[in-house]
Amino acid sequence: QVQLVESGGGMVQTGGSMRLSCLASGRTIRGLIMTWFRQAPGKEREFVATISQKSGFTKYADSVLGRFTISRDNAKNTVYLQMAGLKPEDTAVYYCVAASTMASAVHGTGADWGQGTQVIVSS
Repeated sequence: QVQLVESGGGMVQTGGSMRLSCLASGRTIRGLIMTWFRQAPGKEREFVATISQKSGFTKYADSVLGRFTISRDNAKNTVYLQMAGLKPEDTAVYYCVAASTMASAVHGTGADWGQGTQVIVSS
């Protein structure tokens, strides 16, 4: 099991940028697929982006494609989510997830979750 702690959230104006970080502990993330999910108030949790073990594969939700970039630094046991062109609809709690399989990674099932970090985009 891996422990995940997200940071970097806060409030930003529409059109602004923000970078979220997810620091893992307890084990190395080298063999894990890392994913960001988010959950807005009153809405279901949704997939945001995922990255494979060696960063060779990434996948994004259509709603963030071209605006968000997921990356990882295995040596630092850290995953990042660079967000640009932020919109009010990006307001949510963002969660970092670690999984062993791509199916678990994109669905968040059978995976380890962080506590989340709040992002608020003001209009």
